[in-house]
Amino acid sequence: MASLLEMKEIFRSADAVCFDVDSTVIREEGIDELAKFCGVGDAVAEMTRRAMGGTVTFKAALTARLGLIRPSYEQVQKLISDNPPQLTPGIRELVSRLHQRGVQVFLVSGGFQSIVEHVAAQLNIPTANVFANRIKFYFNGEYAGFDETQPTAESGGKGKVITHLKEQFHFKKVVMIGDGATDMEACPPADCFIGFGGNVIRKQVKEKAKWYITHFDELLKELEEL
Repeated sequence: MASLLEMKEIFRSADAVCFDVDSTVIREEGIDELAKFCGVGDAVAEMTRRAMGGTVTFKAALTARLGLIRPSYEQVQKLISDNPPQLTPGIRELVSRLHQRGVQVFLVSGGFQSIVEHVAAQLNIPTANVFANRIKFYFNGEYAGFDETQPTAESGGKGKVITHLKEQFHFKKVVMIGDGATDMEACPPADCFIGFGGNVIRKQVKEKAKWYITHFDELLKELEEL
């Protein structure tokens, strides 16, 4: 197991950094915001809490939550235009700094492609570097389920994405940053996991993560100390 000093060195010399999105890159949980927008906020928020705590499988929670929300294509687009995701303070500067250093930045999310792509555009992250779940719609725009073949639809899916990135791009050092149990379990194959508690603190992650931060400035400082 790497020490904190070793983890900081891995972060400073990483080829790629993968960020969770909900409650990490953005302040809110995208699925909870969509649920509120569609009038089933409380029931879905409780399911999210259970999924984040690791007591149910991610896919089971996602299936149940989307089954309650049943969002239409129009509702998803209206949510993005009326209530755009709020970026977490410091993330724009951190991603920009990583890009300046030639580090590849990926968004690896259990949230939804359309919302995550909107976030990626604000951070100058190419769409090809987004891994998220895809909601399916019928031709009339009604909810038709979700793409169950996406790795992020499964428990352990974020680790599968990182394995794929290492194989495709031959990255030597990949860092995963996130607030939840699904992020922490992606290390390994990630070489380092940084727990993030700037928006919400998950007890399990705070207790188990060797490196735990509450503001992205802490990571910016690490990069500036070189």
